[in-house]
Amino acid sequence: MNEKYPEPGSERPGVEPGGVPPGETPPGEGTLSGAGPRETYNPAKGWGKGPIIILMVVVVLFAVFFIVGYFTR
Repeated sequence: MNEKYPEPGSERPGVEPGGVPPGETPPGEGTLSGAGPRETYNPAKGWGKGPIIILMVVVVLFAVFFIVGYFTR
């Protein structure tokens, strides 16, 4: 019998037919912490000052457009 690939249904000590018996923990697996490339660039979180200022200017112009339109009719 080949020890590396036992026959299906062969008895293995300490293992129940459904898998690992209750109370036992299977062996742990390696972590994935080193699985990818090292990340050296961490962008800043949040919005920069430029996009916030542009957004505020657009909102103010939009509001002024409708306020002027309301009072000029």
